[in-house]
Amino acid sequence: MRAPYGSGPLAPAVLAVRGAALLLALAALAHTLVHGLAEPGLALVFGLLVAAGELVRRGVAGEREPAPLAAAGALAYALLGDSAGRPTTHGALQVIAVVVAAQALAAVPRRACGRRTDADRAARRTLTVGFAAVCFQPLYASGQAERWFGDGPYFPLFPLTVLALTALCDAALAALLARSAARAEGPGALPPYGPLLVDEVRALAGIGTAIGATGVVTALGVAVAGPWAPAVLCGPLLLTQVSARRYTAVRTTCGQTMASLARATEIAGYTPPGHARRVAALATAVGRELGLTGPRLTVLEHAALMHDIGQLSLLDPVAGGATARLPAAEQRRIALLGGAVVRRTGAGPAVAAVVEQQADPYREQLLAARIVRTVNAYDDLCGESVGGPLRALEQLRLGTGHDHQPQVVEALGRVLARGGLTPAGAG
Repeated sequence: MRAPYGSGPLAPAVLAVRGAALLLALAALAHTLVHGLAEPGLALVFGLLVAAGELVRRGVAGEREPAPLAAAGALAYALLGDSAGRPTTHGALQVIAVVVAAQALAAVPRRACGRRTDADRAARRTLTVGFAAVCFQPLYASGQAERWFGDGPYFPLFPLTVLALTALCDAALAALLARSAARAEGPGALPPYGPLLVDEVRALAGIGTAIGATGVVTALGVAVAGPWAPAVLCGPLLLTQVSARRYTAVRTTCGQTMASLARATEIAGYTPPGHARRVAALATAVGRELGLTGPRLTVLEHAALMHDIGQLSLLDPVAGGATARLPAAEQRRIALLGGAVVRRTGAGPAVAAVVEQQADPYREQLLAARIVRTVNAYDDLCGESVGGPLRALEQLRLGTGHDHQPQVVEALGRVLARGGLTPAGAG
């Protein structure tokens, strides 16, 4: 689980994002206070839409965008050119000011009810909407967009182009904040930025597409029908939000089930206390080091949690939970039983396959299975007091010819070096 940003010193990237958003918000609010609101009716409609979207959001673990209605409303206002056939004059700074004010307004009742406000998500939305507004509003107001795309059926290409660039900007910010969140887990968990960015871009095909499409369609709808269009056009997004939230809730429940099952081996005395949690955390860090992201990283984490579940079939626990001392046939039986248990949890065949391969030669294993095998061996060696983490890592390197993939061992070494070589059971 990612530690919250507020649990320790803020990373420079988080400070930079928050600082940039704060400066942009102050400039937009000051400009709006000095010059007044243009089209106050439209500003009120979109401000209420953003505020309502923030109020109804309920952050679920693993949910990429807990307030899609607010995000779509903010984008629609940034991409708004006409209202009922008449040109608007609100400009980019007013868009930012209205969105910031709406987010602040929605934060008051949330805080009064004891619900947490996400400062980093608010800063990210401010910068993203600001980017869209700065790209769209000046070109629209100057008539340059009309000269490029015309005022006919090709004009929607302009807001769609701005939307695509805005999505890339948002993905870049999301990856930056995700990297900082991983830093909060410990120095050893710091992932490369590139794979995180690729993961965020791929995720745009999900709820991001629905948000973007709703924003553009709402802006075009207001251009034709006036301020009443958002009330009709945002309905499909609400249905999408409900479906996405149910799917996320199912995934969260599945993860909690696996975490509980993983503790069963510890409670029954088959594995040392905290073993599954340590292996999962370290395996996830190694996976990030090797470029795994998104669903592949989730499969790795779940498999690492469940890799020892098959030991519950043993009559007597193995000392220290280290099944490597058992005959190959017994190791294989335990791995297959573990995979069978995983399949019944609803975790999916990919997680079960990783658990089932724990007794196979590493050259026949999937990458996730190789990572779990190596990290599990490292934790076992540290628990056996073989001479400390350095000695445990040295023994893994000696086994790269037949037991462990060299690239995985070296990735583990890099992760441990960044976080300090910590014995098993620490923390």
